[in-house]
Amino acid sequence: MNEEYDVIVLGTGLTECILSGIMSVKGKKVLHMDRNSYYGGESASITPLEDLYKRFNIPGTPPESMGKGRDWNVDLIPKFLMANGQLVRMLLITEVTRYLDFKVVEGSYVYKKGSIYKVPSTETEALASSLMGLFEKRRFKKFLGFVSNFDQNDPKTLDGVDPNKTTMRDVYKKFDLGQDVIDFTGHSLALYRTDEYLDEPCLDSVNRIKLYSESLARYGKSPYLYPLYGLGELPQGFARLSAIYGGIYMLNKPIEEIIVEDGKVVGVKSEGEIARCKQLICDPSYMMDRANKVGQVIRAICVMSHPIKNTNDVNSCQIIIPQNQVGRKHDIYVCMVSCAHNVAAKGKYVAIISTTVETNEPEKELKPALDLLEPIEQKFVSTSDLYAPTDMGTDSQIFISRSYDATTHFETTCDDIKDIFKRMTGTDFDFGDINRKQNDIFGDVE
Repeated sequence: MNEEYDVIVLGTGLTECILSGIMSVKGKKVLHMDRNSYYGGESASITPLEDLYKRFNIPGTPPESMGKGRDWNVDLIPKFLMANGQLVRMLLITEVTRYLDFKVVEGSYVYKKGSIYKVPSTETEALASSLMGLFEKRRFKKFLGFVSNFDQNDPKTLDGVDPNKTTMRDVYKKFDLGQDVIDFTGHSLALYRTDEYLDEPCLDSVNRIKLYSESLARYGKSPYLYPLYGLGELPQGFARLSAIYGGIYMLNKPIEEIIVEDGKVVGVKSEGEIARCKQLICDPSYMMDRANKVGQVIRAICVMSHPIKNTNDVNSCQIIIPQNQVGRKHDIYVCMVSCAHNVAAKGKYVAIISTTVETNEPEKELKPALDLLEPIEQKFVSTSDLYAPTDMGTDSQIFISRSYDATTHFETTCDDIKDIFKRMTGTDFDFGDINRKQNDIFGDVE
C-alpha cells in the first residue's frame, strides 16, 4: 500500500465505483478502499435477510415464513434505471452489462385522489386511460405529439414556443391541460420532485418527457430497468471494470487520516501505512468537515406476500404520489420488486417508499404510500441526512460525492459523476472516452 497513486477512492458506493472505473479506463493508477466489509456503501443490497434485521436493530431473527435468508438481496436505496438514460449508456459503453442481467420494470403508476392509475405515455395509452376525460385526452394527445416532434434546432417543430424563454406553465396553458394532467406529466413523465420547474424555461422539461418516452419505446412495459440480484450488483460491476484496468481494491480498511499539506491532499493513512495520491474521491462520510447537510430522506423497506392492489398483479412497478395530491412540497415514491428479480424469497415482494422529509414526524409523511401496500409483513424504516460538498476540490483535489436523493432513478447520480469528472479533469465528460479496450484478462474481482 505504501505507493503513489494518481487517484485514491474511499467508499464503494455507485458514484465512487463508476468514477474509479472511468479513471482506470483512462489509464490512471487507482487505489480503492472501503471501511466496510462489503461493496456498495449507501447503495448496497443487503444479504442475508438476518443482516437487514441486525442493521435496523429489529430483535430476533426473521420468521420461517420469510424463507431462506440467502434468497434476499434488499436494496438500501430504491432506484430504477431509465432504459435510455445516462447510467445505461455508461453500462453499455464500458460493457459492464456483461456482468449483469436486467429485467424491465412492469409498470409505472401515478396516484390520484386515493387511487392509482397506469401512467399513459404514448398517444394510444393516453386515449385509453381512465385518468382523464375525453376532451382532456385529445388535448394531452396533441401535447405528446408536440413533445415527440420537438427539436430545439428546428423552428418548424417549436410551434411558437421559445425553448429558453417560454415557461413550462405557459406550454401547459397553450395545450389547455388541467391540473391533474399537469401533475402526472410533471411528476410521472418529467420526474420532477417539486413544482418549481413550472416557472423555468421549458427546454429541460420537454427533454425529460422525451427521455421517458424514448426509454419506454425501448421495451414497451415501462421506461425502467432493474438488475437481477439487486442494485448492489451495479457498483460491483464497475469495481470489476476498474480491476481489469489495474485498479486495486481493499475492503475492511479503516481510514485513520486523510493527509492534506498546504491545502492539497497528498495521501491516506490506514492501519499505520500511507498511500500517497494526487487526487482523492470519497463519499461525504469520509470528509464530514467538507460537506454540508442539505436535507433528509426517509425510506421504508416493506416486505409483503402480495403484489400492490390495482397494478394488475405485476412483479415490479413504480408508483409516484405527486405532492399536490397529498398536500406536500415533495413527491412520495414507491419502487416495488419481487422474487422474480432474485431479491426476495418465493412469493415475496419488496416495496421501498422514499420521500424528502418535510416535518418532525417523517414516518407519518409516508402514510399515503403505506396505505397502498397493506398488509405489510415487516417494515424497515430509516431517515438519512443528505450531504453536498462545500469543497469543490479546485485547490484541495478532494472530490466529494453527493448523497443519494429521493428520486427513483439514477439521472441525478450521473449528473454528479459528470460534474466530479469535469472538476477532476477540467474537461467535459464524454461517453466516448470510456470505451473499454481490454478484455477480462485478470479474471474476477475477489
